[in-house]
Amino acid sequence: MSLTRDAVLAALKEIEDPVSGSDLMSAGLIKALTVGDEGAVRFVIEVPPSQADLYSKVQKTAEAAVQALPGVGTVSVVMTAHSTPSAPPDLKPQKTAPSGPQKVPGIDRIVAIASGKGGVGKSTISSNIACALAAEGRRVGLLDADVYGPSQPRMLGVSGRPASPDGKTILPMRNFGVTMMSIGLMTNDDQATVWRGPMLMGALQQMMNQVQWGALDVLIVDLPPGTGDVQMTLAQKFQVDGAVVVSTPQDVALLDARKGIDMFNQLGTPILGMIENMSTHICSNCGHEEHVFGHGGVVAEAEKLGVPLLAEIPLHLDIRMAADGGAPIVVSKPESPQAEAFRAVARTLIADGKA
Repeated sequence: MSLTRDAVLAALKEIEDPVSGSDLMSAGLIKALTVGDEGAVRFVIEVPPSQADLYSKVQKTAEAAVQALPGVGTVSVVMTAHSTPSAPPDLKPQKTAPSGPQKVPGIDRIVAIASGKGGVGKSTISSNIACALAAEGRRVGLLDADVYGPSQPRMLGVSGRPASPDGKTILPMRNFGVTMMSIGLMTNDDQATVWRGPMLMGALQQMMNQVQWGALDVLIVDLPPGTGDVQMTLAQKFQVDGAVVVSTPQDVALLDARKGIDMFNQLGTPILGMIENMSTHICSNCGHEEHVFGHGGVVAEAEKLGVPLLAEIPLHLDIRMAADGGAPIVVSKPESPQAEAFRAVARTLIADGKA
């Protein structure tokens, strides 16, 4: 018998809300409940910030109750805190400053790899930069925060489920000298992640704070494309040392890249530089150079913004095949000109004190 949404709702109705005395469903605390393939259940428990500790046991009870249902595969419960003011907000300046972004224990620096739009090769850039930094002797972590399209497990040749020895901390995976975590390790390859904002933000914070990253010189964060919840949560909750913006030379990609840069400026995150990906293509048969997506657009944009152009990465078959094969070109062909382009970016970040 397959698992139904009604069965999950019925189980959650049996759990008492410690504040109101009613059940979790009647109290309106359960949000974004989804029942996916192979019995994958996900939902959010939204509670007042002042009562987060009180509800920690409720979270475990709810997870256990759903896990006990027939047909359940995996259960993912995220608890988020929201405030419901009982009086109009005070618009006067506050004397106490907000706590602001926090450092992640054990991680010296955080560098975000971002793009304004999808399909510009941001994840390929992220995996190669991470491996290049590891090849330069740095202690490197890679967080695949592209929740809707996690590709780092494939690109780094990692498979299997991360272990959690105590039910609280998560042990990351490791390959090519890079410590890696991705939501893609917790879902099936063909399973969509159908999450709203609160679940995205909760998942990011869990992967940052509950993963045993160990001592790292730098954590590379592969962000989803665009200017959404994940980017805002990362910049507002954690001390990000800078962002690298990836774009192709074509005008449409640059339009979105500018929006991404403006977002980081608004969030107070420094722009470490830009990378022009798919900059040029050289025919492997005749050697003819062709600018498939135009040329020089990112160079001009970097000059206009006063930020460094970190690299011009060619559109090359070897880079694509290496990524699909589970060993980035920095690892599979370390002496190639394409790999050297990524190594140059890594050395620049190290020289600038950002990695």
